[in-house]
Amino acid sequence: MIYLQLFWSFFQVGALSFGGGYAALPLIQEQVIEKNQWLTSTEYIDILTISQMTPGPIALNASTFVGTKVAGIPGSLIATLGCITPSVIIVLSLAVLYYKYKGLSLVQGVIKGLRPAVVALIASAGLSILLTALFNSDSFPIAWAEIDWISLILFGIGLVLLQKTKIGPIYIMLLAGVARLIISSIVL
Repeated sequence: MIYLQLFWSFFQVGALSFGGGYAALPLIQEQVIEKNQWLTSTEYIDILTISQMTPGPIALNASTFVGTKVAGIPGSLIATLGCITPSVIIVLSLAVLYYKYKGLSLVQGVIKGLRPAVVALIASAGLSILLTALFNSDSFPIAWAEIDWISLILFGIGLVLLQKTKIGPIYIMLLAGVARLIISSIVL
């Protein structure tokens, strides 16, 4: 039964995550935390962190990691298959339709209309991750006592480094991980 639940949950994520992996994050969160309660918010953030660091699309990596945690290797295969099946069907269907009707203004209008919705999905996922990772909260208002100041400072430094230098995101993630390890060993 768990295999069917994994497949169906990630099939829905794959079917509804227009705009790429980051747009899928709120859908994954809904399935694995809120609906099925397979993970806590902290475990979800950890899986997203690992998914971001490993090669491949974040939604696909997340489905594989969640499947492994919930039902081992068979669960990872089934969750991954559930995540990619809708994309394969949709992309093949849309490719045929797009090449046939790409000149129609209606098609162009639909594509332009989807862009703001995708940006909203990505912003929502980013805000949710930010609240959990830095403020130990799932929503507003934020309790000042719950703020993880070390993570907040590392976030700020990482953001500045990403914007002001040519250091790649992988190196910034590694630097932040090493910095947190050093800080945690000093504080403890």
